[in-house]
Amino acid sequence: MALLITENCTSCDACRPVCPNEAISVGEPIYTIDPLRCTECVGAEDEPQCRLVCPADCIEDHPEFRETREALLAKYQALHA
Repeated sequence: MALLITENCTSCDACRPVCPNEAISVGEPIYTIDPLRCTECVGAEDEPQCRLVCPADCIEDHPEFRETREALLAKYQALHA
């Protein structure tokens, strides 16, 4: 499942540099996560790095993009092939 940044985002930029898939970008007015690039760090890390560094605790599961761990790994491998 992809992740989603909520309206509580403070645009601190802590999440963007830790994303191994470059799925996070500056949006208006808050940062956004591209669900087609987000693998919840499967393939790169043990847990989503953006969630670990977010001081606003505003990164949640995206309700519209539910994927299995296997699908997330396949997406990660396709992005980094």
